[in-house]
Amino acid sequence: MVSLPHPLPGAVGLSHLSAYDWEAADGVCGGSPHLHLVCTEAYVVTGGRGAVQTLSPDGYRETPLQAGAVAWFTPGTVHRMVQGGGLRITVLMQNSGLPEAGDAVFTFPPSYLDDPERYAAAAALPAVSGPEAETAALRRRDLAVEGYLVLRRALEAGDNGPYLAFQRAAARLVRAKVPAWRELWRAGALATAERTGAQLDALEAGEPGYLAGSDMYAAAPTRLGGYGMCGRRDEYALPGTTLPVPDA
Repeated sequence: MVSLPHPLPGAVGLSHLSAYDWEAADGVCGGSPHLHLVCTEAYVVTGGRGAVQTLSPDGYRETPLQAGAVAWFTPGTVHRMVQGGGLRITVLMQNSGLPEAGDAVFTFPPSYLDDPERYAAAAALPAVSGPEAETAALRRRDLAVEGYLVLRRALEAGDNGPYLAFQRAAARLVRAKVPAWRELWRAGALATAERTGAQLDALEAGEPGYLAGSDMYAAAPTRLGGYGMCGRRDEYALPGTTLPVPDA
């Protein structure tokens, strides 16, 4: 049984990102387009400027980002963080950081999505830091942009077929992970909600004994400048905040 003690409010996940400044094939600097299958994710912009490009059933959209802005997207929305100058973001993730623990599929071309082993090899990073990690992160970013631009052009032309096909392929890729994700959900978001229910029951009964367990917690990033999906990532080695995962 997975245990996630002392989660952040609502059992959200947390990391900090500095958007990549690598120029892609379309002349845009930014991250690796991808989607999440069961998690909503939010960007809280803490510095700089840029944008987030999204693909959804409504088509293509670009949302400007600047300090103080908050933008969020629901499962199935392809998103690409775009660098405009010093863009820095705090990322809030549903389900205890599950988006960084496997609930993410890059918009690689179909030949990768149809071959799980080929996809995994292209998505993985061989190291957590150094030139080898940077080269691999740049390579997978470029591969994701290649597939993304095909999806975007099709949506802009009124054809949502490739986008829907990508969603189906992404669902096939992660299907085997669902049992493990379910355990994380039960230990995180579900357990948090049930705990609140129990506390409300206790208050209603006039028995607030659970307050005897109140306490204060604090943490600092345990890895700075890792290679995430959207940019260089600062993360926390806290159960239920940023789960221990590869960078894919």
